[in-house]
Amino acid sequence: MEKKIKIGMIGAGQISKHHLERYSKIAGAEVVAICDVNEETLADAAQRFNVSHTYTDFREMLKREDIEAVDVCVHNNLHAPLTITSLQAGKHVYCEKPMAGSYVDAKNMAETAQRLGLKLHIQLSTLYEKETRVAKEMIDNDMLGEIYHARSTGFRRRGRPYVDGYGRADFVRKEFASGGALYDMGVYHISCLLYLLGNPNALRMSGKSYQKIEMDAERQRKSGYNVEEFIAGFVRLDQDLTLDIIEAWAVNLDHIEGSVILGSKGGVRLSPFGYFFNNGDIELNATANLDSFIWRKTTVREEGDIYAGSQEHWIAALQGRVELLPTAQIALNTMLISDGLYLSSQLNREVSAEEVLQLCKSTAILLE
Repeated sequence: MEKKIKIGMIGAGQISKHHLERYSKIAGAEVVAICDVNEETLADAAQRFNVSHTYTDFREMLKREDIEAVDVCVHNNLHAPLTITSLQAGKHVYCEKPMAGSYVDAKNMAETAQRLGLKLHIQLSTLYEKETRVAKEMIDNDMLGEIYHARSTGFRRRGRPYVDGYGRADFVRKEFASGGALYDMGVYHISCLLYLLGNPNALRMSGKSYQKIEMDAERQRKSGYNVEEFIAGFVRLDQDLTLDIIEAWAVNLDHIEGSVILGSKGGVRLSPFGYFFNNGDIELNATANLDSFIWRKTTVREEGDIYAGSQEHWIAALQGRVELLPTAQIALNTMLISDGLYLSSQLNREVSAEEVLQLCKSTAILLE
């Protein structure tokens, strides 16, 4: 029997409940405490998931010696201060995506974890999807050859939080979320591709964001909606790689096909999954038995649950059963690209990574 990892949750809202549900199914995880400033939300989560210890002050919860790891599920602009304070209290930290509200805050998080010798894991669920795992195996087996370009895509026809009928109003306000479709969805797709590409560094970025689609006027007024619903971009990466990006919360289309990676020998599309290559003059389109691949990895290769999901991987890493994937560094590079696209849209020109570093400002909400 592996030791149980005792966890303290910061945040008891919608995303936190998804985390709590997942932890309840992981044998090696035990959530021993939850903290939230909203007492009603806190009580509901504690009762639903049978957590006996609750706090409205996260600093009090961090004093518990039995807590080994903290899970941060709050607004984007609170990620950095709560993560850094938890690390300084000697806790390993699992943090929701995006890593923070700005690159400079995310960099501070990563540097703090490294300096203190603690684990920092960012919730990048797409890394564990079966399509990603099969694509990674194909790349490792040189089935794509020399990779030179990738396309990151995300699609919702009408899926803006709150104004389109779900989620809270603060999801669409820069004061809390810092960004819109790119931070909500794009980080999943961009980070997945960076992972498959070997996490190359961004050199130059060009982007344009939009908010054009009509929305309910009253919900717009109540929410103070001031983030993008659509963004497009182009990124020059090192290692002679390029990446183009399109992310939509709302767009007048029936669909946008899933992300792709192009190589000299073949190309792969993640959703719907496909592998495309030529044999002489013969153009071949292939699919794969994704479920069979995962079953063999789990049983024949005896991986068990170590890559079954972000939280399963996190618990396995804390138990010493697997080396933690470099999600903090992948998420940090994703933040650099995201901030670069926003800056480019603002300045109406291409920007360099160095400019982003120089002009990026903290969006962290100061803790009382």
